[in-house]
Amino acid sequence: MIQKTIKAWRRFRGDENGSVMLIEFAILSPLLFGCLIMSVEMSFFAIRHMLLDRGLDMTVRFVRLNTNTPMSHQTIKDKICETAGFLQGCEETLRLEMIRVDPRDFAAFDQSPDCVDTSIDPRPVRGWNLGIEHQLMLLRACYQFEPFFPTTGLGYALEKDGAGRASMVSSAAFVQEPN
Repeated sequence: MIQKTIKAWRRFRGDENGSVMLIEFAILSPLLFGCLIMSVEMSFFAIRHMLLDRGLDMTVRFVRLNTNTPMSHQTIKDKICETAGFLQGCEETLRLEMIRVDPRDFAAFDQSPDCVDTSIDPRPVRGWNLGIEHQLMLLRACYQFEPFFPTTGLGYALEKDGAGRASMVSSAAFVQEPN
């Protein structure tokens, strides 16, 4: 009896008419597609973050070298969106903070970024100070985006606001140049 069972099991295992491959495909294909979806989401997240960092760095250089030029929140925001390139909805979802930082008490500023939540009423800009010569300034940008796959993998794991948008934060510290 055991011999027959062993022979039947070997015959089943060696048979390649499709039934055995179907089981493997049914088990492994969701895992493979899940990995593919997560890698696509992570790739686009990294591209968005790189573009935000680039736009912020280029704008910080502009601000640092033009100390005496009066700049508003909107001016700097437009400059970041212009130099960042392909950030979808940048003008509506980018929020900036520029605050003076004391180098001897660096942990004293608010650690949570000020982000736009399109599901609630607009709030005034928090912490906007252009600073003067020789002051250490921190410019923090919070960009909101819609994940490509919001219900699976990484898109599901990202913390989202009431409108279903996830946030990414980039910051740059600089010293205002003298005239």
